[in-house]
Amino acid sequence: MQSFAIARWGLLLLAQLVLLPVARAADAPPTELEQIVVTATRLPMRAFDVPALVYARSAETVQLLYQSRTLPEALGEVTGVMVQKTANGQGSPFIRGFTGFRNVLLVDGIRLNNSAFREGPNQYWNTVDPYSLQSIEVLKGTAAVPYGSDAIGGVVNVITDIADAGDAGFAPRLLYRYADAESSQTGRAEALYRGEAVRARGGVTHKSYGDVEAGGGTGVQPRTGYDEQDADARVEYDLDARTTFIAGYQFVDQDDAWRTHRTIYGIRWNGTQAGTDRALVFDQRRQLGYLQLRHDGLGVLADTVHASVSYQEQNEDQYRLRSNLRYDELGFDVRTLGMWVQFEKRAGRTQWLYGADYYGDDVSSYNVEYNANGSYRRVHAQGPVADDARYDLSGLFGQAIITLTPRFTATVSARYTTASVDANKVEDPVTFAVSSLEDDWDNFSGSARLAFTPVADGPWLLYAGVAQAFRAPNLSDLTRLDVARSGELETPSPGLDPETYLSWEAGFKLLSGRWSVQAAYFDTRGEDVVIRAPTGRTIGGQVEVTKVNAGESNVRGVEAEVSFSPVPQVALFAGGMLIDGEGEAFPAGATSQPVTEPLDVLMPTLWRLGARWTGANEQWRVEALVEHADEQDELSTRDKLDVQRIPPGGTPGYTVMNLRSEWRAAPQLTLSLAIDNVFNQDYRIHGSGLNEPGRNLIASVALQL
Repeated sequence: MQSFAIARWGLLLLAQLVLLPVARAADAPPTELEQIVVTATRLPMRAFDVPALVYARSAETVQLLYQSRTLPEALGEVTGVMVQKTANGQGSPFIRGFTGFRNVLLVDGIRLNNSAFREGPNQYWNTVDPYSLQSIEVLKGTAAVPYGSDAIGGVVNVITDIADAGDAGFAPRLLYRYADAESSQTGRAEALYRGEAVRARGGVTHKSYGDVEAGGGTGVQPRTGYDEQDADARVEYDLDARTTFIAGYQFVDQDDAWRTHRTIYGIRWNGTQAGTDRALVFDQRRQLGYLQLRHDGLGVLADTVHASVSYQEQNEDQYRLRSNLRYDELGFDVRTLGMWVQFEKRAGRTQWLYGADYYGDDVSSYNVEYNANGSYRRVHAQGPVADDARYDLSGLFGQAIITLTPRFTATVSARYTTASVDANKVEDPVTFAVSSLEDDWDNFSGSARLAFTPVADGPWLLYAGVAQAFRAPNLSDLTRLDVARSGELETPSPGLDPETYLSWEAGFKLLSGRWSVQAAYFDTRGEDVVIRAPTGRTIGGQVEVTKVNAGESNVRGVEAEVSFSPVPQVALFAGGMLIDGEGEAFPAGATSQPVTEPLDVLMPTLWRLGARWTGANEQWRVEALVEHADEQDELSTRDKLDVQRIPPGGTPGYTVMNLRSEWRAAPQLTLSLAIDNVFNQDYRIHGSGLNEPGRNLIASVALQL
């Protein structure tokens, strides 16, 4: 806690230093705070004017400067975001201390989250191809009022809009990426069409990843490779000057992604242990199709209406070969119908937004056990979650952005949410008896934020806000029957209550010529938080855990990002996050008295320093980046028992350097070259099941035909 207090004082000192008068440099390059973002308020707004921390990354930066392998790894480039990797094909970002189903992922405003998402780090965010996007927006902090249940740590919106810039006509594009320490090759073929009223883009991506070679003496980590195939398409059609129709489709198929740390092939690193399974392999598939309509000019009702209807399928199949040669095949299918509509209206000094959303999941699952000779051992009534199940989530929301004075703006919003579950096949893990469950919940949440500009149209923005949040128990909370963490078996937990949160935040932003700054202090307190707790029973050699509503939790932290351009073509930047958190847990069993301990997989202190040079006409971009994570030895009881992923005493800290470059060799040709982990450090991101690549040469070629 002493280091936490010191860092808070350090941030205050930083704020005072940058408050000094700064000369405006008209020729300074544009900064991230000048970008237009939509996720924070569901309305287009300059990032500087948003009373929250929001980050945006373009497709070119993600694909050609960072050369990000996956969407989670692209998010790892955002200040204060830690990406835990249970396996090479599975990445789960931590945003303000929360991960998994306590963050919301959107694709063009459509929820990817569904009711089968399990607690803690999961692999589902890896089913979005970073080569299909136009940009990514990351909203830090509680956002359950605009986006509903689950949005506790933050919201990520993957946007696939087709840029209007460029000549009309047909434009094919090819992209190839190679990385040596990943033994990976990625190929992308796409085509773009721009006409007078029609814009279209479509593409296919093939990815082949070999075994990851870690730094130092660890070397190759076996069974960490996998293959993936992706396809996507988007069409935008202007029906008239005020109406645009959009159709989109995405497909992802991930094959043979091993969860290696639970198998005999897991590496032993700094005291971790390998698992006992002979194989644990996941296949994932996701399909999303949607239609959207945007119309301007509804008269009194609204200036603009934006509506969406979508259908999404998420499939997961798991193959597990045990040490005694018995094996299991299990998985689930989730089919989700989604609909939302929002209306926008300007009335005097107030910008109104209101609407409704609905997502309904139909879920089926299976689990078949086989003897070593291949004969049936047992056909279970459910898989990882209940079979023959239904989960519905709906809400009404409203928001008003009020210009109180030229220097004061207030944003107030509210949401009413309902959730219900009807699961017909829930299995007892001991007796194998089958039961059903029904339950429903509702909630009213609100939020308010105040933004103040000390000087009208000046370079400073100060803001503060408070927000309520709500997370209804999902199907995984209530009915999960599957391995949780190392040596644990999670069993169904009916009768859970919703989680509720109260979060407040205060921060400031500066956008003045050579300087760009944003920083905030945040505090998020939860009640009735759903956690896993041991029951005292052992089933099949595994410790049984079940979900219970704990008491309170608290996550608080400070984060900041600073960019300075000493000359127009050079940017020096730094950023970091210090976070602390604890909650009530039941390490001695669900019927014991709760104790307060660190949160599971608590993020360590993270910071980065870098410099970027941008050549004339942005023909060149060269970047040097140093990333650091402190040792994390603040462990929960469950962290200490997770001996396959977290070393005894905690995860060691690390410091790595990355060098990156992008060169537009010709109008049709872009070449990228990077060396990540220049000094070949052997390190692991806290909570992960494998080590990061060692010195990694990454090269990409993009050819516009």
